[in-house]
Amino acid sequence: MAQGDIETFYENGEWKNKREGAGRAFGSGYGTKDEAVTVGRDTAKADKVEHVIKNQDGQIAGKNSYGNDPHSVPG
Repeated sequence: MAQGDIETFYENGEWKNKREGAGRAFGSGYGTKDEAVTVGRDTAKADKVEHVIKNQDGQIAGKNSYGNDPHSVPG
């Protein structure tokens, strides 16, 4: 069974991380975006999935893939 991507987002005054398909955020809420991004990035790297980082308004601020990329892009 494949692991879901990790999303870092803001909700109810806290920064949180959530695995795609999960009903709830994992870990406790974080006081800063940087704290949540660090945990989300480390989890995504360990699971070799994508990490989606959102701004406080819900817009996607960035995406990072840590494995299983579908394409090999020359560059």
